[in-house]
Amino acid sequence: MRTQLTLVVALVGTTALAAAQPRPEPGLDPTPERGTPAEPVAAAEPAAVPTVPQVRFELGDGAFIRLITWHQVWVRAMETNPGTTVGGNPEDWAFDVGIRRSRFLALAEFDRAQILFHFGINNQSFVGERKPQLFVHDVWASYALVERHLTLGAGLHFWNGISRLASASTITTMALDSPILNWPLIDRSDQFGRQLGLFAKGRVGPLDYRVALNRPFAVSQELVAGGATDYRPDAERVAFAGYLQWFFLEEESNALPYAVGTYLGTKRVLNLGAGWHWHPGAMGRLDTDGTEHVHDILALGVDVFADHPLGAGFAITGYAGFYHYDFGPDYVRNVGIMNIGAGGTTFAGPGNAYPMMGTGEHLYTQLGLLIPASRHFAIQPYLTLQVSQMDALADPSVVVEGGINWMRAGHHAKLTTHYRSRPIFASEAQGVNAVGRSSELILQLQLFI
Repeated sequence: MRTQLTLVVALVGTTALAAAQPRPEPGLDPTPERGTPAEPVAAAEPAAVPTVPQVRFELGDGAFIRLITWHQVWVRAMETNPGTTVGGNPEDWAFDVGIRRSRFLALAEFDRAQILFHFGINNQSFVGERKPQLFVHDVWASYALVERHLTLGAGLHFWNGISRLASASTITTMALDSPILNWPLIDRSDQFGRQLGLFAKGRVGPLDYRVALNRPFAVSQELVAGGATDYRPDAERVAFAGYLQWFFLEEESNALPYAVGTYLGTKRVLNLGAGWHWHPGAMGRLDTDGTEHVHDILALGVDVFADHPLGAGFAITGYAGFYHYDFGPDYVRNVGIMNIGAGGTTFAGPGNAYPMMGTGEHLYTQLGLLIPASRHFAIQPYLTLQVSQMDALADPSVVVEGGINWMRAGHHAKLTTHYRSRPIFASEAQGVNAVGRSSELILQLQLFI
């Protein structure tokens, strides 16, 4: 199975190389070393995105303050896992409306310094807290010691290792959402994908790099004797992370960490990347006699990203990433985004949860095509696939997704219709096996300025 995963990655990477041959294209926004967040901009081809004003205050001598806000609302009909109850009632299918994300970001730059503050809410549903507390996503400050080549910073930051998607932009994704596989620590030893630490970033020729030394958040949950491998509450060591990528065609901005998911035909990009996250002694397991076995977290990733205009307003976007995760023996984590269910009688539990990440090998890939429909309207059908062979599961976890983006102003005004087919696993005498599949239909409205 692992050999097959490797072959699939190689095939997808070869396809992306063939599709991304350079071609002159006028009207592209130059890549800044510092400046506003990397966002798709209207190009000469396609000319389908109307101008959207920015909230920006010029302070003189190149200094500015930029304000951004965005909202993503989900409407869902989902087939729930066996044994799920919603509001105390058994439900095979559930319907809900929820706020996937509501965020505000402020960015200030002066001289060679940058200050960023990013806060908001996530995942408010009708079964959650009625007045969710705003919380901080990013707070950091940085200074460019050597323009282009070396910037140092510190704070609660998103300069992650492992892969491109570990620092993915949430407003320029091509698929409905990130696979969450790309944030394997999420809300366990991090704060919604962020950790407190020091980071360095820069560029040497076509090589872009970021490295970080972090102090992961402490966990309060104690290990259970005879239980599964889990995060240790007394893990005291720092974590080391980094990501390197090589630009074969146009360079991307590294002003901010948020990696663009699709440029909508405004850029010619082909990148190859590799990264890691290492946290010594982060995981543990207790024998029934209380003997503790300590394990490191080691997460490695290699990926390829391609985005290229095809002419006449068409464009193709592709991504493939291969991940090796080691969280200790048989670690597996079930996750259901904005889960409204309770109970559950199978391995993953209630609602829309499934085995999303854990010790083993993981492949995630996506492919999309931008199709111009009119001067100010475009559609973008896409497909995604996640195949995870985790040590704790007898069968691979396979998640198939597809959808269409309906865009009036690019990512600024976007409606996404999405379908997901996820696996159902059950604990049986011979192990944890795939015993069926469930479906989800999701409609997302995204607006940002």
